[in-house]
Amino acid sequence: MSKEELKKVSDTKTTKLFKKGETIFEENEKLNGVFCVRNGVSKLSKLSPNGKDQIVKLASKGAVLGQRSVIVEEISNLSAVALNDMEACFIPKNAIVNTLNANPNFAVEVLRHMAHDLKEADDVIVNMSQKTVKQRVAEAFIYLKNNFGEDKNGYLALTLSREDIANVVGTASESVIRIISEFKKKGLIKTFGKKVAIVDPQSLNNLAEAI
Repeated sequence: MSKEELKKVSDTKTTKLFKKGETIFEENEKLNGVFCVRNGVSKLSKLSPNGKDQIVKLASKGAVLGQRSVIVEEISNLSAVALNDMEACFIPKNAIVNTLNANPNFAVEVLRHMAHDLKEADDVIVNMSQKTVKQRVAEAFIYLKNNFGEDKNGYLALTLSREDIANVVGTASESVIRIISEFKKKGLIKTFGKKVAIVDPQSLNNLAEAI
C-alpha cells in the first residue's frame, strides 16, 4: 500500500480487547471486517457433525483473522476464540474491499497470504491422514515450542488444555492424557499441572517424523 492508502485504512481501525476464553467470532457468522492480532493467541476451529471441535490453526501476533470470509462475502467457516488475553485491531470490510479494488499489488499480496493458508490446510490434511496420533501429539509440542517459545522455567509458553491438544491433533482427550503419560515415562517431556516442558527435543522430533 502507499502511505496514503495505509493512513486511510489505519484511520478506520479500532482496537478490541478479548479475555481468555472469549469468542472473537463464531462459525457461520457474517463478518463486517477483519481482525489483526497485536498480542495474544487465538484458536481457529470448526465444529464437526458429531459436535467435536477441530482446531485448524493457532493465530498469534501478526495474523489476520476473517479475511477469506470478508473478501469472498461468505459466512465464516471457522470460529475464533482467545486462548489468552488478546489485543486485536478491527478493520471494517469497506476499507479492505476498497483497497483491493484500487490497488492490484495489495490484491496480489492478499492472494499470496490466502494461498499460504491453503498450503497450511493441505499440510494438516496430510498429517491427519498419514501420521499416528502419537506422532501428531509429538509434532504439536514441537510446534508450540518453535512458534511460541518457552517460559523462564523451560515450560511451553503457550499452555493448552488437554482437550485443546486433542482438538489440534484430532483425537479424544483420553488418548492425549495417555500419550502424555507415556511421553513422561520415556523422559521426552515433563509436566506441572497443565504446563508441559520438552526434555528430549531430538527424540520427540524423531518420533514425530517416524525416524
